[in-house]
Amino acid sequence: MLKEFKEFAMRGNVVDLAVGVIIGAAFGKIVDSLVKDIIMPPIGLVLGKVDFSNLYILLKDGDKLAGPYPTLKAAQDAGAVTLNYGLFVNAAITFVIVAFAVFLLVKAINNLRRKEEAVPAAEPAPPAEDILLLREIRDSLKK
Repeated sequence: MLKEFKEFAMRGNVVDLAVGVIIGAAFGKIVDSLVKDIIMPPIGLVLGKVDFSNLYILLKDGDKLAGPYPTLKAAQDAGAVTLNYGLFVNAAITFVIVAFAVFLLVKAINNLRRKEEAVPAAEPAPPAEDILLLREIRDSLKK
């Protein structure tokens, strides 16, 4: 059973998938940082100094401390029940960026495949003189 597992794990597709998952996770972290640290602050500034990560709707005050809460973390620390729509906006923007990056990657791969398919196959080399001579002899013998 161990041998079968080793054969399965070392198969090309499984290794490629593992590499893809690892690179995808790292790419996701980069895009998440891009959204949180680069894209959302200027958007929040333009919209009136809004920090999207702190946008929430208070559904129920916390047991430890009653609201209003200055930040989402303060509300969560107090045990309040919140609807975190600001975090959802961040996640949605992150998804759109990742989906667009995957789209560009797939489009580039498809363009490469089309170029490979469009290249006409080279004509086979003409047969050597001795082969032509042998064919002539064969054809003469058939007659």
